[in-house]
Amino acid sequence: MSTWLHLARGPLFWTALAFMVLGLVRQLGLTLWETARVYRRAGDKDLPVGRVVRETGSWLVPVRHFGKRWPYSLTTFVFHVGVILVPLLLAGHVELWRAGLGISWPALPNVVSTTLTLLVIAAALALVLERAIARASRALGRFSDYSLPLFIAVPFVSGLLVMHPTWNPFATDPTLLVHVLSADVLLFLVPLTKLSHMILFPLTQLVSEMAWHFPPDAGSRVAETLGKEGEPI
Repeated sequence: MSTWLHLARGPLFWTALAFMVLGLVRQLGLTLWETARVYRRAGDKDLPVGRVVRETGSWLVPVRHFGKRWPYSLTTFVFHVGVILVPLLLAGHVELWRAGLGISWPALPNVVSTTLTLLVIAAALALVLERAIARASRALGRFSDYSLPLFIAVPFVSGLLVMHPTWNPFATDPTLLVHVLSADVLLFLVPLTKLSHMILFPLTQLVSEMAWHFPPDAGSRVAETLGKEGEPI
């Protein structure tokens, strides 16, 4: 068991981390390249930077975008926050970075980390149930829409049991191995799945604004091209 733990926490972890970082850098580069290409071709280059920043911020904390499906939107928001904050700010993880590389940063109090972990687990189950129950979501859902939230829950459940040994009905080392291995697999999956949008999200609003930013007279020019001048909209 110790050999497997050493492999999972050592070579496999660093390989997965490097794969994730390089994959995200590649996606970031492609996104910036496409953004620059769209900007060069844009008819109106007067980009409203302030509005783009405000819209990006409003989607990062999307209270005004919740709408009628606010329980689902709130669950998604909580899920995203926990998936990002717990791996980065859990005190045990920060200590591992300090011991391994000599770098560290402020960590969340254990009670906050535990609460966020429980919320992520509950949110993962709720998202799967919502997709399975809601007809519209079920019609559009793919296998990954069901399997990915459940798989994300695995390192959170196993990490919770490692963090609270009195809650753990299993032996510590196998639980820790499940935690580390599932986390390694998730690192590999980040640049290959929807998980990447959690990290690259701030760029999406910019790309959307660039793609839909038309010159002021674009409507009349489209109407002229279609031979619809003077017709009511």
